Amino acid sequence: MPETQPTKRLRWLLWSLLAWTALIVVRLAWLQVVKHDELVSLARQQQQKTVEIPAARGTIFDRTGQPLAKTLPAESINVNPLKIPDPGVAADLLSRVLDLDRRTTFSRIVAAKARKTGFLWIKRKVSGEEAARVRSLKLDWVEFRAETRRYYPHGRLAAHVLGATGMTSREDIVEHGSAGLELSFDEELSGRPGLARVYKDVHQNAYDMQVTRPPEPGANLTLTIDPNLQYDAEQALAAAAVRAHARTGSLVALNPVTGEVLAMANYPAFDPNVPPRRGESLDARSNLAVATPFEPGSVFKVITLAAALETTKLTPDTMINCGNGTIKLAGRVIHDHDRYASLSMADVLAKSSNIGAIQIGLKVGEEKLYEYVRRFGFGRKTDIDLPGESAGVLRRLRDWQPSSIGSVAMGHEISATSIQLALAGAIVANGGLHVKPRLILKRQKAGGAEIIEPQEKPERVIAPETAIKMRQMMEGVVLRGTGKRAALKGYTSGGKTGSAQIYDFKAHAYTHSYNASFMGFAPVNNPQIVVAVTLVGTTGVGTGFGGAVAAPVFREVAMPALRMLDVPKDLPETTTLISSAKTNENDLAIAGLGTPPPGISESAHAVKPMREQAVSSVTTKPPVQGGSSVARSGEPANDLALNRRPFFDTKERVSLARETPSLARAAGPTVPDFRGMTLRGVLEESAATRLPVQVTGDGMARNQDPPPGSALLPGMRVRVQFAR
Repeated sequence: MPETQPTKRLRWLLWSLLAWTALIVVRLAWLQVVKHDELVSLARQQQQKTVEIPAARGTIFDRTGQPLAKTLPAESINVNPLKIPDPGVAADLLSRVLDLDRRTTFSRIVAAKARKTGFLWIKRKVSGEEAARVRSLKLDWVEFRAETRRYYPHGRLAAHVLGATGMTSREDIVEHGSAGLELSFDEELSGRPGLARVYKDVHQNAYDMQVTRPPEPGANLTLTIDPNLQYDAEQALAAAAVRAHARTGSLVALNPVTGEVLAMANYPAFDPNVPPRRGESLDARSNLAVATPFEPGSVFKVITLAAALETTKLTPDTMINCGNGTIKLAGRVIHDHDRYASLSMADVLAKSSNIGAIQIGLKVGEEKLYEYVRRFGFGRKTDIDLPGESAGVLRRLRDWQPSSIGSVAMGHEISATSIQLALAGAIVANGGLHVKPRLILKRQKAGGAEIIEPQEKPERVIAPETAIKMRQMMEGVVLRGTGKRAALKGYTSGGKTGSAQIYDFKAHAYTHSYNASFMGFAPVNNPQIVVAVTLVGTTGVGTGFGGAVAAPVFREVAMPALRMLDVPKDLPETTTLISSAKTNENDLAIAGLGTPPPGISESAHAVKPMREQAVSSVTTKPPVQGGSSVARSGEPANDLALNRRPFFDTKERVSLARETPSLARAAGPTVPDFRGMTLRGVLEESAATRLPVQVTGDGMARNQDPPPGSALLPGMRVRVQFAR
């Protein structure tokens, strides 16, 4: 029987349904079997997101257990640009209540709106007052997010030791160390961030969260810093710098036996709670005590005399020919600050005779003198737990000129940091041992026990009997020499003064502006504290020398330190051992040259007029007045080491530029400090200073080469390494 038309249509419909069903089955098999894993992964990406949970940054304590740096809860403000009806009005409101740049805020909102971004940070870690002002506006497109911020309860106290923290970018949620111990121990303090799985709906709104790995808080550090002594040191240093119109200053106080740094102060200071503003000079944030070397001057005579006691037959009572204040060395004439015919070796140190020190250095000889300078730790880093440490400058023996032994013998043609001077003083104070400086007393991981930081084995530098003789001679500096102002009530003390004059390139003459230093210890028989002080740019004829300016700082720091350490007095307070005879505090030779020392540029030694120095708060890093201390025959010279540096070839200049910032400033433009800056900040600074940079990595600038303050030689680039 033939099929009717309805039957045909029914058959075709049935086959179509079967085909459609087959297609659906095949498609379902394809999606649920073949593409199953891929589709599940895509779904999870849309519905779930793994985020980091910041770990609490470890606390930094002082030696008494009080926090110097800790983490506190904070609020950050963000907006949803897609919900903002008028970017101009939003920029006006937010810039006014949050103290932001209106133009920048407006452009960021407009750009985010154009990208159709629903999230934009406006200001991170705001104060409670700022958060309250924004909340009072009751804006539905503003959100608050809980974060943490680093807080320094004592503000400026030990700021250069602690350093600071900051974000590597606007999107970062974790603070990283940008200076000081915060940078050196950034990984240890940061801990391990946790992980959480966030579930979102179709509108990408989070509705649930599951922690897959809890965060591990960072380790706590206990420092050797004594907060009371640190405060006294900072106050005394700042007061002395103001009195002497010094541009900068640094101080290190340590235990000579253990190497524990009890105080490390710098002037000027800064508050790590306040981030630097754009364009602000970072000089105040530089830890001068470890990062900026200077010419030590007469303080260095301690090393010369110690070498003589070890390598020659000289004794403290040996008479030294001082040539009535003049000596001719390698065709050059050097003058002393006074006309001594002869002095005992002990009085050479007490009266700081330059000619006497040169005569002693000649008896020691170049090789032995160089050996003992190295033994005392100069020309190499101390490996203290702080970033940016300078090794100072000690030229290789083969690069010495015939007159260099005279310069080095009295502390010139060499540069050192305050921490190096303090450790050199500790060698004399502790019986002849070189100890490594310690800043970390204890460490404690989250939930773990406190671990005492081990002390490295000290190295023998000089014999114990040599150290005793040096302590007695350095006591003579305080009793009858240039360091009388370092005398203590109830305690014996010893030390050495030092002064180095600064050249004014505008006036083409040496000025009465000095680098004034003092290195001392107390009590003499069993020293418990060593203090090294340096003030850069002091002024005043006779009043800017180390004995007049730096020695009183030693007294103001050492006295409370001995009381805090409960050191028994070794003198009745009414006893006066100081000689009543009038003492010349001048440990600086006559400056008579009218032309600048060869090889030194104006940028390295420019000195402001004294009147300008007295009222200016602008800081510059201390210059290094390296070079020979002698003048050409027929020209008067001085105890300054008048910077007669031999010619260095280009290759050696590059090497020296990397070893010390100050020595190389004459070679080219000064390299700024890029550390702690974002990539954008580095590029902006590079464009502003026209210095070529080469960047590697991402995140925040951690290291750079050449170091800050160095000179950039022609053809060189500043290599900046970034890391998170």
